[in-house]
Amino acid sequence: QVQLVESGGGLVQPGGSLRLSCAASGFTFRNVAMSWYRQAPGKERDFVARITSLGFITDYASSVKGRFSISRDNAKNTMYLQMRSLKPEDTAVYYCNVVLAGISYWGQGTQVTVSS
Repeated sequence: QVQLVESGGGLVQPGGSLRLSCAASGFTFRNVAMSWYRQAPGKERDFVARITSLGFITDYASSVKGRFSISRDNAKNTMYLQMRSLKPEDTAVYYCNVVLAGISYWGQGTQVTVSS
């Protein structure tokens, strides 16, 4: 079965950095695009970044462009989100996402809190 496991979240001060990981299994990871989303308390889940199957094309939400970097290691079936210059408004639960045959799969999420 499809499984997505996020890790790497935590508490960080404004201006700090974190790297999130998403370990995938149950499907052919190297063949599919992957995405990160986030959900702040009381808000809808929003798109953060997307990367194509071989990693050649990436796309970012305007709010994170220039600060976040998405990447993947197809040999390890793992996707990453490098986050820099973090702001309090980046505080959210971050989710890994893949769409397979029209079905959207999500991980359990990892909490990122940006606070002094």
